[in-house]
Amino acid sequence: MVVPGKRLLTARLGEEIQLAADGSTESVAVPLRATRAASPSKALDRRRERRWVKAAQSGSDEALEHLYRRHWPWAHRAAYLVVHDAAAAEDIAQEAFLAAIRSLDRFDRRRPFGPWLNRIVVNRAIDWARARSLRSETAADPEVGSPRSGQPDPPELSSAVYSDETVAALRTLSPEQRALIVLRYLLEYTPGEIGEALGLPRGTVNSRLRRGLDRLATEMEAR
Repeated sequence: MVVPGKRLLTARLGEEIQLAADGSTESVAVPLRATRAASPSKALDRRRERRWVKAAQSGSDEALEHLYRRHWPWAHRAAYLVVHDAAAAEDIAQEAFLAAIRSLDRFDRRRPFGPWLNRIVVNRAIDWARARSLRSETAADPEVGSPRSGQPDPPELSSAVYSDETVAALRTLSPEQRALIVLRYLLEYTPGEIGEALGLPRGTVNSRLRRGLDRLATEMEAR
């Protein structure tokens, strides 16, 4: 059903973007995201993760492996959707995980591990994408440092999360806009949590999200 006053786009794999006429991101009715499989008990998962973090803080390699296996897929996909470079995404996710492990003794295990890790991932991905843009602007060849064209996205990073059309449309956005959309609709952070992660006021997050979603909608309509 299409809500009056909203425009609806449908991408492959049944994805839908529904934006309010006033552009408010708070009223996105059918958000652009891939929903994670429901856990039998979120409380049980949180307790299990806290035990892993506590054990990892005490030096358990097995606990570190559990944390890695649990959070790697989402960290890797988030990095890829910001930088659109499979090799760089793998490096960024690995470096972010190592940085998190080095700081694990200071981590408050009453808080969830995933958002802390993903904050590191997304900030590193934004920095990498900005540096690539600068290299591209200063290179004699304008194609140097630009995203690879004509090459399909790795299936484990593209179609497993969003349709090919959506991934291609995301590539047209700035790294900051991609990061906001990934944080909001893939990792399901609130605007307040995004602002805390990126050091931005909530109002700035909402306005940038709105502009990013507007541009994404235009790109997808064109496709």
